[in-house]
Amino acid sequence: MSTVNAGPVKAQESSTVRQRTFSSLKVPNYRMYMTGQSISLIGTWMQTTAQSWLVLTLTHSSTALGLVVALQTLPVLLFGPYGGVVADRADKQRLMVILQSAMGVQALVLGLLTVFGSVKFWEVCALAVALGMNNAFENATRQSFVREMVGRDELRNAITLNSVMVNAARAVGPAVGGILIAVVGIGICFLLNAASFVAVVASLLRMDRSQLQPSPPTPRARGQLREGLRYAAATPTIAIPLAMMGLVGLLAYEFQVSLPVFVERTFHGGSVAFGVITSAMGIGAVVGGLFTAARGRTGLRPMMIAAIGFGVSMLAAAYAPVFAVACAVMLLVGWASVSFIAIGNSTIQLTSDPEKRGRMIALWQVAFQGTTPIGGPLVGWVIAMSDPRSGLAVGGVSCLVAAAGGFMLARRVSARGAPAQADAAESPA
Repeated sequence: MSTVNAGPVKAQESSTVRQRTFSSLKVPNYRMYMTGQSISLIGTWMQTTAQSWLVLTLTHSSTALGLVVALQTLPVLLFGPYGGVVADRADKQRLMVILQSAMGVQALVLGLLTVFGSVKFWEVCALAVALGMNNAFENATRQSFVREMVGRDELRNAITLNSVMVNAARAVGPAVGGILIAVVGIGICFLLNAASFVAVVASLLRMDRSQLQPSPPTPRARGQLREGLRYAAATPTIAIPLAMMGLVGLLAYEFQVSLPVFVERTFHGGSVAFGVITSAMGIGAVVGGLFTAARGRTGLRPMMIAAIGFGVSMLAAAYAPVFAVACAVMLLVGWASVSFIAIGNSTIQLTSDPEKRGRMIALWQVAFQGTTPIGGPLVGWVIAMSDPRSGLAVGGVSCLVAAAGGFMLARRVSARGAPAQADAAESPA
């Protein structure tokens, strides 16, 4: 009897897992947004791959590569917190249309300069700064807008699926970019990225505004940035993830600097090999993201576990003996990296007050991307002083240190009497 019923039971369980994994896609506005973003992000990863290869072609310097990445993320460090203040005050949908359009213009200019063969290293640097200024305001706006599309109940799942989408694009974009670089040239990648922004802007303009759940705009007042900083410091489930991401973002998420040199100098590969190893990381991130979406866990403990997995896998990739092994291990790096991001981001958003969510997300982005102006050149310098493997190894060690530091901070908070929300944040979805 049990054998006969096993099939329907397993089918029902499988259907339940699928529904739980993709539950936020039942929201029409979010489904439309995901479609537009998925097209745009493939173009973005094509541009990221092409820009790294362009800089390496122009300068043959890992330090210069780190400098461009630093210039692109420096505005996030300097203006990201204020971008969170603007996100809390603004109509997020309209602001997103403006910012996404500006990103398309930046890609178009870079593409035209490259296609006509007149691009200079300083021009790449200047356009990187322009893109960084846009990102300083777009990051907080985009991520806090997710909450307005799906509501609180689906927020955790939507954040994780967004990370899956980013990394699915990472799996496709660099591979396509590597082939296009070899076949038609670097500039075409930039032009296709510019065209891809039409999809995301169209999805934003077509949304049903009556179905959005906007947070009440925060009235303009003095001291709102300082208020957000004090709030973050006083909330353990925000402060500890920010501290962990600050260290991991500084040294581990510098793949734009470490991977191109790692492929070229360690395994003597070209643009196609670079696209392959980046895509392997993206595939791992997609699988890991779907697993995280199905489990639906947030909180400090899952974040520490993800940090440990991230660190161990990065160290294994750094010392892989051959290119095939490195690609296989990068699958695990992608899995752990997206889990770490999704868990930390969800924990902060679910813990923070709605009227401060934009500022908290801005601080998360400062810890994630804003540390790159320091970490990018630092990792580039480490590679120049030793070898490409050391660039990845330093990132792996930073993940393990962040996990240990987060554990000690959490124990210290628990000894003083942890707030109830810290426990609530660790419950499954």
